[in-house]
Amino acid sequence: MRLRLRVAGRCHWLHVACTGLVTVLVCHAQRGKPAIDAVGVLPGFTGIAVHDAFAPYARYTTAVHALCGAHLLRELIAVIDHHSAHRPEDVDDVADVPADWCWAGQVIDALLTLKQITDTGVLPDPDVLAVQRRMIVSAALIGACAGTGPPGAVGRRNRALARRIGRRVDDYLRFAADARVPFDNNAAERDIRMAKIKQKVSGGMRTLAGAQDLAAMRSYLSTAAKHGRRPFDVLTELTSGHVWIPATT
Repeated sequence: MRLRLRVAGRCHWLHVACTGLVTVLVCHAQRGKPAIDAVGVLPGFTGIAVHDAFAPYARYTTAVHALCGAHLLRELIAVIDHHSAHRPEDVDDVADVPADWCWAGQVIDALLTLKQITDTGVLPDPDVLAVQRRMIVSAALIGACAGTGPPGAVGRRNRALARRIGRRVDDYLRFAADARVPFDNNAAERDIRMAKIKQKVSGGMRTLAGAQDLAAMRSYLSTAAKHGRRPFDVLTELTSGHVWIPATT
């Protein structure tokens, strides 16, 4: 998860990596691989990483990747909104589908069908998963066709999204095949929210040192909260010279 952070009039990036027990926030001048390496989590990570489709993440091959369903839903809703506002006239020349049908809507229906099942605490039946997977892949194939999208940059973006869904469908559906995987990466969104609110209020950070201090403090307090420690207590102990460190096992 990344947040653009304005520091002393320049653009920096606040990167967050988190689990249910640990939060790591790092401020870096870049948003790509050098910054991800500086965070120090993904380079040696061998677990399941849930994230958006930011391309540099895929370069860390020791991890198992799961793509965030919430990010995907937002992208698909944008496709539907544009489709509703600019109805294509000659869709039938490419695929035998109704003019009011949109491939993104079929993907959303399949995703939400699987999410509704996993929200009950169980995984979908393999046959159900296979059916919904076919629905997603078939819709993505139609969406990737040159004639199904609007012209210009919007059409190119929509087709790129469809190609990505078809190429990484198993990463998007990992939440429906592995009970350990959440549907989204909202945990990272929550961990970065305080910094986002601060930026909205103040407009940015005055110095890089201040941004780095904010990242370190939020990492410390968020991790403590995940272990049931009150922020006031750990800060009081810190000022007294007693640094709270979470257990590693």
